[in-house]
Amino acid sequence: MWDKTFENLLRGFLPFLGADESLDGDATLPDLGLDSLGIVELLAALENEYDVRFQDDALGKETFQTPAVLWKVLSGLVAEQAA
Repeated sequence: MWDKTFENLLRGFLPFLGADESLDGDATLPDLGLDSLGIVELLAALENEYDVRFQDDALGKETFQTPAVLWKVLSGLVAEQAA
C-alpha cells in the first residue's frame, strides 16, 4: 500500500505504536500519539523526504487522521509534481 520510507517516518511520530505492532491503514493517528506538534514535524519530514509541498487544502486534520488518507494525499502530491 505505501512504501517503507513512509512507514518508517510515520512510526517515528507514533509513540503509542509498538515496534512489533503492524501499522493498519485505518488506524487513527491521534490515538497512536500523533499530536499537533508531531503533525508539523511529520509534515516537514515528508516534504523533505519526498521533495513535495503540501498545499493549504491538504493541511486539514482529516489528512492526518489515518495512514491510508495521509499516504493517498502524499502519493497524489508526488504524482502531480512528477508530471
